[in-house]
Amino acid sequence: MDSIDIGLWVTGGLLVLVLTGMRVAFAAALAGLVGLVWIFWAKFGYDPDRFGKALTVAVKTAGQVPHSKVSSQALSLIPTFILIGYLAYYAGLTRALFEAAKRWMAWVPGGLAVSTVFATAGFAAVSGASVATSAVFARIAIPEMLAIGYNKRFAAGVVAAAGTLASLIPPSAILVIYAIIVEQDVGKLLLAGFVPGAFSAVIYVALIVGIAVVFKSVGPPVTGFTWRQRFASLPGALPIVFVVVIIISFVYNPFGGDAWGTPTEGGALGAFVVFCMAVFRGMKWAEFKSALLETAKLTVMIFTIIWGVLIYVRFLGFADLPGAFSDWITSLQMSPMLILVCILLAYAVLGMFMDAIGMLLLTLPVVYPAVMALNGGEAVSAADSAFGMSGPMCAIWFGILVVKMAEFCLITPPIGLNCFVVAGVRPDLSVQDVFRGVMPFFVADAVTIALLVAFPQIVLWLPGQV
Repeated sequence: MDSIDIGLWVTGGLLVLVLTGMRVAFAAALAGLVGLVWIFWAKFGYDPDRFGKALTVAVKTAGQVPHSKVSSQALSLIPTFILIGYLAYYAGLTRALFEAAKRWMAWVPGGLAVSTVFATAGFAAVSGASVATSAVFARIAIPEMLAIGYNKRFAAGVVAAAGTLASLIPPSAILVIYAIIVEQDVGKLLLAGFVPGAFSAVIYVALIVGIAVVFKSVGPPVTGFTWRQRFASLPGALPIVFVVVIIISFVYNPFGGDAWGTPTEGGALGAFVVFCMAVFRGMKWAEFKSALLETAKLTVMIFTIIWGVLIYVRFLGFADLPGAFSDWITSLQMSPMLILVCILLAYAVLGMFMDAIGMLLLTLPVVYPAVMALNGGEAVSAADSAFGMSGPMCAIWFGILVVKMAEFCLITPPIGLNCFVVAGVRPDLSVQDVFRGVMPFFVADAVTIALLVAFPQIVLWLPGQV
């Protein structure tokens, strides 16, 4: 049995473990370790006396992964981005943002739901975690929607779906993970998420307004806010804008020339600025402690998934499965665009059974080289490429597409994490209620992804300016 066959058997075993309920981090680590032992023992000719040697080499190889990979400076972005979001919540910035959005947008059909989407998009610009965003707005927005007669399933669906915007709008933990896996520029990928993230929010808003117009009882508008009240709400929302401007200006020097710092330093500066705002607004020690604990919990969860999956990824390198998959994909007698669409559909199916981060970590080492090969390679020019873009731009475009697919997976049953978070925060809602509420947003996400595929400049215009 050659290394490719071993890779296929171990990957099949990994899928079985995941489908039977084992956590992705532990399933991937176990599969990776078993695969490494198998690979090394095969090199020793399956000599029973050398199994111990194969096991020792495999354990040492796997043991090097956590430190060598997770010590990457780019990964330090993740806890700082998450901390920014939790500090903003405990500083009361999220409620002020929602109040401003409500006073300005609540008059349209489905106004409070529209306000929730815009407020969530604003909060996503200072929070790197979809789960945290959904939890925050489940506490803030759902009670207000229910108080004026919104359908509870619709209200829950709006919050769960809008929470996914944090995966795409920078700062985004998933975009950072993608950049590290495929070894692309973190800063350009974060910048590329702005326009598609705003575009996704607009699609959500259009869907909400359409539903509210057709079914008037679903989301009644709220009127009565004066222009004085609207303008009075803006100062409370300005700190969010201020933090976003600081982070972006620090990473992308607005005056030209070299950047003032790395994305990691920009994230740390953003966290410090929000901390100062929180202290100024009277944040107590208990609230600060909660922000740190919640950040630590979410960071540990993400890093544990990274540790486990990277052991499996190390095994894939020894098995040469990514190269074999790339060769097979490029040999298919099909349009490259059709193959890309099939890959995205496969992500939609896989996302029903895996969490977003685990899914990307497991698949990208194999899928990314194949997509780049379809386009013509890492160094291809736009003129010679299959998708009409250079290799580096294709990497950015594909990154936004798979992260958008990861957003889609956050609300897809039966694993959709955002839906479980909303149901957990709101005991009056069942998980089934939330899943039913997000169903219309599947259509919105499908439309968004189709437009991003058909019009790549939606993604590539902004990173192309730097």
